[in-house]
Amino acid sequence: MADTRTPEQRRRIMQAVRTKNTGPEMVVRSAVHRMGFRFRLHRKDLPGTPDLVFPSKRKVIFVHGCYWHGHDCSKGHLPKSRLGYWGPKIARNRERDSANVTALKAAGWQALVVWQCETRQTGALRRRLSRFLGMLPRKRSTCH
Repeated sequence: MADTRTPEQRRRIMQAVRTKNTGPEMVVRSAVHRMGFRFRLHRKDLPGTPDLVFPSKRKVIFVHGCYWHGHDCSKGHLPKSRLGYWGPKIARNRERDSANVTALKAAGWQALVVWQCETRQTGALRRRLSRFLGMLPRKRSTCH
């Protein structure tokens, strides 16, 4: 099936896709912050540049877009056009993701992957994040 967009339209669409501070990432960041956890963002010195890094816990969270990382859900299906390009590209993304998690584990880090489609169910997302991050941090006293 041929692409329904002109090459210029497709180029503009693809250039608009962000890799950092995406909607799903912001949902996860907000949930973790509301739970009382503090984190670092996009540490380039770690394999895969994790989206959220908890250095004292040696834990990281990746927030993956279902399409770009080949998730098995309704958003993760391959396009109908240019399968010769997109199939291998998504396969390489998945291989790279797996290698990054393996490298993090070898370095003593734990990794959690949160998929874009999982960010819609906030209750389940919070429970999953809480289990991964362990005990909730203590709240600071507001007494003077």
